[in-house]
Amino acid sequence: MVMEGVIEGRFFIDGELKDTAVKIENGKITAVGNAVCTGKKISIGDGIILPGFVDPHVHFREPGLTYKEDFKSGTISALFGGVTCVLDMPNTKPPSVDTCSLKHKKAAVRSKAYADYGLFVALTPDCDVERVASGAVGFKMFMGSTTESVVMNDDECIYRAMCEVTKTGKVVSVHAEDDSVIVKGCENDNLDHLRNRPLVAEYSAVERLARYVGMKINICHVSNPIVFQYAKSLGFTTEVTPHHLLLCVEDHSDARCKVNPPLRSREIRDSIFKILTEGGITMFGTDHAPSTINEKSQCYADAPSGIPGVETYIPIFMDLTRRSLFSLPLLVKMGAEMPASVFDIKKGKIAVGYDADFTVFDMRKSVLIDEKYLHSKAGYSPYEGMGAIFPSTVVLRGEIQVLDGEFCGSNIGRDVCDN
Repeated sequence: MVMEGVIEGRFFIDGELKDTAVKIENGKITAVGNAVCTGKKISIGDGIILPGFVDPHVHFREPGLTYKEDFKSGTISALFGGVTCVLDMPNTKPPSVDTCSLKHKKAAVRSKAYADYGLFVALTPDCDVERVASGAVGFKMFMGSTTESVVMNDDECIYRAMCEVTKTGKVVSVHAEDDSVIVKGCENDNLDHLRNRPLVAEYSAVERLARYVGMKINICHVSNPIVFQYAKSLGFTTEVTPHHLLLCVEDHSDARCKVNPPLRSREIRDSIFKILTEGGITMFGTDHAPSTINEKSQCYADAPSGIPGVETYIPIFMDLTRRSLFSLPLLVKMGAEMPASVFDIKKGKIAVGYDADFTVFDMRKSVLIDEKYLHSKAGYSPYEGMGAIFPSTVVLRGEIQVLDGEFCGSNIGRDVCDN
């Protein structure tokens, strides 16, 4: 359903909710304000109207691992969570490491995307950075081993790669766990996993990146409270996941919540949440990394790492906002404005020149998360039973993809690097 004209309602603009009007033409916002917006009036339902959210860290498993997730199930899940743009990681089969593998992935996902997207390329010792940069939303560097990762933990190789990336102006998102600190010990539960991947592994990795002050480096899924301030002092941006904010190892011991970096203690989790509310973290990034419930039901040592979250994190924080436990301006900033800004995407704001991406929330409609109604192939959620407010309507570049909580869209998702 394509929209051309004027939407009137309560919009989140410049840090606050305002009763105003927004004009849409050719999928873009062309005017904001009652005085300038004349044209056909469009209704997108009751509720507050926020920008579409941007998740800078998902694993939609395509190509090669599509039994876990694919771009159709992943982007539809994103839309039902209010996310209109996702940035997908390269550790697939085969991994995206060069122009050939990136081109193959682009061809595989293009017709399956229901939300907009960008694709990362993994840094390797022989990566032709300059050649592949124009088609990549950014580069990913795995300093620690994780699911299907291409580990890059040699300082000399990192230095050469960083020098090349600097010339492109692209961001390097880093899985910052020093592989030399990670213990390859026996594991039977998440407490063992936590012991083998200690907090110091994150600090050590960021410490080794300190020589690259001034570069566009983004530290992914930070779970060490000290690293947030340290990374900020170096000029790096930081991501935090919903699972490191909402879950803790004392309450979740089995493989359904096995993840890298691991869940931390309740004390560490609460410390991270405090840093979040004080504005000490740049942005959310779900690290949505689904595996099937059968995989997660294996013995702990054999079960893969990863937690699904792209569909639930904004709804959970919207419910926290309803209960005055979180700030709406901070939610929009970390979930929409900052990820779009860091990766230079014209999304995340309701302003002239930006994509006409909107999410409509009725703050009266809080529900409990029921994994039976989620859309990921994972088939489970560690957030089962938590309060959430899902968007009633989701608009992508002026086209309604979700209306009254029901899917009505099509595969119109675009690669943000092709715009």
